[in-house]
Amino acid sequence: MDVTELVKVSIILLLLATGVALLSRRLRIPYVTGLVLAGLPITELLSRPIGLNPTLVLNLFLPILIFEAGINTDVSRLRSTFKPIALLAGPGAVLSSGIIAALLKFGLGLSWIPALFVGVILANTDTVSMIAVFKEIPVPSRLSTIVEGETLFNDAAALVSFNLILQVYSTGSLTFVEGIQQLLFISLGGCLVGLVLGYLSIPVFARLDDALSSLLLTVAVALGTFQVGQFLGVSGAVAVVVAGLIFGNLGLSQNTSASSRITLLSFWEYASFTVNTFIFLLIGVEIDLVTLWRTLPAIIFAVLAYQVGRVLTVYPLLAGIRLIDRPIPLRWQHLLFLGNIKGSLSMALALSLPETLPGRDVLIALVFGSVLVSLVGQGLSLPWVVKRLQLSKFSEVQQQVEELQAQLMTGKAAQDELDSLLKSGVLPKAVYEEMRSAYQVRIAGAEKTLRELYNRRPDDVNGKSNSSGKLDAIRRRLLLAEKGALNEAMRKRILSEEIVRGRIQNLDEQLLKLDDD
Repeated sequence: MDVTELVKVSIILLLLATGVALLSRRLRIPYVTGLVLAGLPITELLSRPIGLNPTLVLNLFLPILIFEAGINTDVSRLRSTFKPIALLAGPGAVLSSGIIAALLKFGLGLSWIPALFVGVILANTDTVSMIAVFKEIPVPSRLSTIVEGETLFNDAAALVSFNLILQVYSTGSLTFVEGIQQLLFISLGGCLVGLVLGYLSIPVFARLDDALSSLLLTVAVALGTFQVGQFLGVSGAVAVVVAGLIFGNLGLSQNTSASSRITLLSFWEYASFTVNTFIFLLIGVEIDLVTLWRTLPAIIFAVLAYQVGRVLTVYPLLAGIRLIDRPIPLRWQHLLFLGNIKGSLSMALALSLPETLPGRDVLIALVFGSVLVSLVGQGLSLPWVVKRLQLSKFSEVQQQVEELQAQLMTGKAAQDELDSLLKSGVLPKAVYEEMRSAYQVRIAGAEKTLRELYNRRPDDVNGKSNSSGKLDAIRRRLLLAEKGALNEAMRKRILSEEIVRGRIQNLDEQLLKLDDD
């Protein structure tokens, strides 16, 4: 396809995406589901077929999506939900892949290697779809962190597992011990690459004095980290996740002006949105409805297989989480089971299957069909499921608390910016004091009303007050900060392990008593 034709196709896709955005909002369906449905008939409108290029997805689209998710993820919240995320994205992903592979082997008569390939591909949950749904429907913040964290690291786990099976297929042998060694090398190596490049980018970012240069640096970090990881034989996806987390939580918070942060985050939001738009439109374009109809019985079996794999991992693993962490409510577990939507990475991995793999075309059709069923069926039903499970309650009290918190946070952020402007000599002191006092009035009003809400007795509101739940979330952050300080003191040999362990146990007991936010 030449440049002129590529531009024409891009214009058609962008116009189509604009129409989908308008319709999906009016019909109240997820945007990504609408894109896939709109992409199904688009091939007939084009003079030359276009499709989803796996190399483009893995080397360009995936790093952009993962890095954008990483810089917007709060490490403190991720740390507080690390145990359920690690269980679901680690052992959960491996166990689910094995169950799906076994069902496909004995149910459809596939050989072990093709079954394992499809098992890994269908065990992956799409990050973009889940985050898009949660942007439209509010759910408890701890639940959204678990879902987003799992899908974020699940992408990396899927790529690592896929490459291991590819090595088995290529070499013909891989012992269990060798597999564990490879898994650790690829995963830990990816973490190390991400740590090094993430930390190295921070001093460079701090020295840049304009937002546009900062944008160039972040793009280079996102794409370059993935390529360095691939070049060194470790997981590029893991490296990008770690680099994004470090940059988002350390780089953006170090002497960065408010305007630069807004520019940077807005750019990455736009980049992620654009990539998502093209990916899901091309997913619809890539799916051949005739082939899908021919393989429909096998596709239905594959969908049932990945749902069985999800059931047998989510509920048993999270039932045992109460032994090591706060329990996960059963309603949340239902959402974690029903929300395992498939997406772009599954299709990219299917297209990356070796050309010499027996039955490759059938396997691709199987994955494409499963992705379509998942995006349409689960994508359309998930908002309804969230409402039925009563996870999106947003009372008047909660709305009032959050509006006051927004007033408080914006006022303090503006005051911080005013302090910076005064220090740099941009504002004269008289103007600074006048503007700062105006913000102080807003802050004082919000603080007074919030204090009254937080001090309100729980029985003044129906059941447990939302303001009490907000206070629990704040208390949890404070207790986690105390745990972090104790661990750091023990690491530096300031406090003895005996003293620290006792205090940490007491903090854990207090954390378990707090309600989920």
